[in-house]
Amino acid sequence: MHAKIKTVIAQSIAVKQALLADESLLQTLQQVVDACVATFEAGGKVLFCGNGGSAADAQHLAAELSGRFYFDRPPLFAEALHVNTSFVTAVANDYSYAEVYARMVQAAGRPGDVLFALSTSGNSPNILRAAETANTIGMTVVGMTGETGGALRPFCHWLLNIPSRDTPRIQECHMLLGHLLCELIEEQMFGKPLHR
Repeated sequence: MHAKIKTVIAQSIAVKQALLADESLLQTLQQVVDACVATFEAGGKVLFCGNGGSAADAQHLAAELSGRFYFDRPPLFAEALHVNTSFVTAVANDYSYAEVYARMVQAAGRPGDVLFALSTSGNSPNILRAAETANTIGMTVVGMTGETGGALRPFCHWLLNIPSRDTPRIQECHMLLGHLLCELIEEQMFGKPLHR
């Protein structure tokens, strides 16, 4: 058991080291930060969607932006699209589960808003429909996926594709990049925190 624990931790570190070495991906993250800051400064919003663990990650990141991250500052308009369970279950029942996010993007999204589409495979039908709808509206789509980007890749303005095909390792890195995103947005918009 002890050896297994060390192996998994080492695998997680290895993916993060590959992420650290990927200059192109790190530059993409900075571009995403800049896009989010521009959206917030223009009075727009940032929306998140994902399934399962990625839904939890989406909700977590939306909360960091709409609440606070490192320091007190004005709230930012960020929301995860699955938090209204009555809406999700009604649309899944009346239309299909593939439409739950696309329908909310259609209702809440505006040109210039940002949609973060989280899918470790990049192939989740409801995430693909959300990204497709966001493009139609004129939103900016940021994909957070695994190595290949899957079918989501062509719908993304920016792709944060973690260099792994292992779902838990991908999700760990999504949260690492997500926390970085929140920290950098907060610092760019409101100045650096006094204490760390």
